[in-house]
Amino acid sequence: MADISAKLVKELRDRTGAGIMDCKRALTETDGNIEKAIDVLREKGVAKAAKKSGRIAAEGLADILINGNKAVVLEVNSETDFVAKNAEFKQLIRTLGEHLLKNEPASVDEALGQKIEATGETITDYINAAIAKIGEKISLRRFTVLHRNDNEHFGAYLHMGGRIASLTKLSGGDEETAKDIAMHVAAIKPRYLSENDIPSEEVAHEKEVLTQEALGEGKPANIVEKMVAGRLNKFFKEICLVDQPFVKDGDVTVRNYLKTKNAEVTAFVRYEVGEGIEKKEENFAEEVKAQMKQ
Repeated sequence: MADISAKLVKELRDRTGAGIMDCKRALTETDGNIEKAIDVLREKGVAKAAKKSGRIAAEGLADILINGNKAVVLEVNSETDFVAKNAEFKQLIRTLGEHLLKNEPASVDEALGQKIEATGETITDYINAAIAKIGEKISLRRFTVLHRNDNEHFGAYLHMGGRIASLTKLSGGDEETAKDIAMHVAAIKPRYLSENDIPSEEVAHEKEVLTQEALGEGKPANIVEKMVAGRLNKFFKEICLVDQPFVKDGDVTVRNYLKTKNAEVTAFVRYEVGEGIEKKEENFAEEVKAQMKQ
């Protein structure tokens, strides 16, 4: 076996843009032949994936899979919503979901290095092959696996075919109630389950902002304290699931609705495709042109 030097790996990396470990594996496979290594990277879609790695993938789909007492919600991104509607992309997200549900990796990085049982290829290679075939950057962005016991119920809701996915877990109640709460989560976008789940630093920051806001209104110090307490309480009710007005009946909170069903929310996850990703501004005509050039 040829000695794969750091210099050789760097040369292959410079020529293809592929990652260091991908380059090293390709060189090892080809006994140090850099031209053949380039072909290996191309065949696996790694070289093409590397060229697209700097591009923004803020479209895509979220999905939910439930199997027995386990459920997974995941988000897979693409560059355009054209690809997200593609049958091959939908199959990709389903394959990834099945793998995540069965193997429960601790992180995306761990998942990418795992092998798909049916094909023997890693998740990274599987995604790279899809990139080479579809022609866009594709990435597994995030996922969450939840477990339930026999007294708990999952509620799943997909909005707009997977633009928003919400998964809830209830203790008590039934599946219909769990789905109602999942629909509420999708629509109202709570950030925390209850006030107890809000990080102390976020509470302190919000309190400081509200204090400065009240002082800026020229209120005396003794009044400011009461104003801040009231506004902080309103802020908690806006972002905490159990304190929000229930989407199907605004006269009751989610907490009170659940009491009528003898249920309690123990966990929820809400994914909205592309949230937090800075999207490239591109008009529709240019997007179509870009697709036609693929």
